[in-house]
Amino acid sequence: MSKKHIAILTVILAILIDQISKIYIKTHFQLGEEVVVFNDWFRIHFTENNGMAWGFEFGGKAGKLFLTLFRVVAVTGIVYWLWQSIKRKAHTAVIIAIALILAGAVGNIIDSVFYGVIFDSSYHNVATLFSDNPYGELFHGKVVDMLYFPIYEGENFTFFNAIFNGADSWITIGVALLFIFNKQAFPKEEKETKQVS
Repeated sequence: MSKKHIAILTVILAILIDQISKIYIKTHFQLGEEVVVFNDWFRIHFTENNGMAWGFEFGGKAGKLFLTLFRVVAVTGIVYWLWQSIKRKAHTAVIIAIALILAGAVGNIIDSVFYGVIFDSSYHNVATLFSDNPYGELFHGKVVDMLYFPIYEGENFTFFNAIFNGADSWITIGVALLFIFNKQAFPKEEKETKQVS
């Protein structure tokens, strides 16, 4: 399989897994609902945020629109990076890493752009897909998160209290792969040495 086909397959599969999991959570869980999967250290906990890491927000609706548009521009840059890496026949792990980062970015953009107009609210309610009464507007959707790993919970402290989604996982895995294969991802240009005669 060519590097181009590996990249395309990685992006498509990663986006599908991300979106299928999010749509399932939206249409089967109420906001805040939680299911314990493994001994209390892995839970499915449905929450939503406006798209920034750790649920941070800024600038209200205008800030949300700016963040979404910024992500769209960033994805264009990632696509170009992936294409250039394929052209220079970069290591397969590097191609997969960039493809995962691209898929993660696109996955969260889909939530931000479309979820506000295709779902109704999840407050005290299991959301309906393609609802006649959507909760938001185009470019103002909320990102769905559900993966929760509270490895240690004390009385006033929880170790690793982030709740994230498949798209976030793809980005993390992609960045980790780039770190591992950094020499292949960011090769130093070979400088021509002049021989002194």
